[in-house]
Amino acid sequence: MNIKVLRGNPTPEELAAALAVVRARAAAASTLPPGAPTPRDSWSDPARIAAQRLPQPGPTTWSRTYWPS
Repeated sequence: MNIKVLRGNPTPEELAAALAVVRARAAAASTLPPGAPTPRDSWSDPARIAAQRLPQPGPTTWSRTYWPS
């Protein structure tokens, strides 16, 4: 594995920290069996975006979707 710094001038400590993260992610990915679905993180969970139920459709729905109740 080759890593090349394209911009900036990282210190040896910063470069070691970045390399440790890359190695840890690669090790975690290699422990999954082949063909297994990758676990979803909470950042991509749709429930995070729509935490509240949307109002039921109706003639005044447009006014309830923007203004806080």
